[in-house]
Amino acid sequence: MTSLANALRLLLTALAVALVMPTAQAGEPMRVATFNVRLNVASDGLNAWPHRRDWVLAMARHHDWDIIGTQEALPDQVADMERLDGFTRVGVGRDDGAARGEHTAIFVRTARFEVLRSGTFWLSETPERPSKGWDGRCCHRIATWVELRDRPAGDRFFVFNTHFDHEGVVARRESARLLLARWKAVAGDLPTLVLGDFNSGPGSEPVRLLTAELQDARSTSRTPPYGPAGTFQGFRIDAPLTEQDRIDHIFHTAGIEVLSWAALTDSMHGRFPSDHLPVEVQVRLPARRP
Repeated sequence: MTSLANALRLLLTALAVALVMPTAQAGEPMRVATFNVRLNVASDGLNAWPHRRDWVLAMARHHDWDIIGTQEALPDQVADMERLDGFTRVGVGRDDGAARGEHTAIFVRTARFEVLRSGTFWLSETPERPSKGWDGRCCHRIATWVELRDRPAGDRFFVFNTHFDHEGVVARRESARLLLARWKAVAGDLPTLVLGDFNSGPGSEPVRLLTAELQDARSTSRTPPYGPAGTFQGFRIDAPLTEQDRIDHIFHTAGIEVLSWAALTDSMHGRFPSDHLPVEVQVRLPARRP
């Protein structure tokens, strides 16, 4: 009887503690987008950046994005996007680690998030300095990362943003491996979102490597994915956008709740704001105890 009484006392104590302890709290949802904005080249004609610039900014405002990972933005385009009120930018140019060349910039809503630290590495055998990697012949490729604190909840988390090579098969595979290694080294066990144009469709080796350790937000969305299966349309309003055209992805660590996923097909007068569709997710960081 004594053993039974002790067991009952322990059970009642545990129940009392559970009743008075704060419950696990999840942060407020946030809207995160990855968007290859297409570099500024005059040969695009009516699709050149000067004709799309204000539209891209208006899209960001309308869809109320909190964090935006961009690809292909040249310095003048980055400067244009810095006109977004209430945002700060992290990221450097890929050609010199400062201002030259395309950026994989991350724009962050400052009222919601505090930037704690950030960095850039090159997708190559020498990731600490501007360099081309493996069989990538065209250009330097980089990844930008930032550690953020969610001001209302106090939660810390990471965002990585990248643009894989469009030609080098080895470069894309090794870039995936390097990205995973850097994520683990930099972010540790903190929640992480990985955004970008990976130039790799579902089922490709780079995506298989990534999804072996991260989760694909399109697959984990609590609501059915919105929009077409593909994301690269090459400015063609009638592009079929099949699954293999889905080269823009958002991956995440376990525990992040994906409330929705969308490939946005906003168009006007038969034109798109870029040759890629922006992909947005609404996510919530893992619940925690205060």
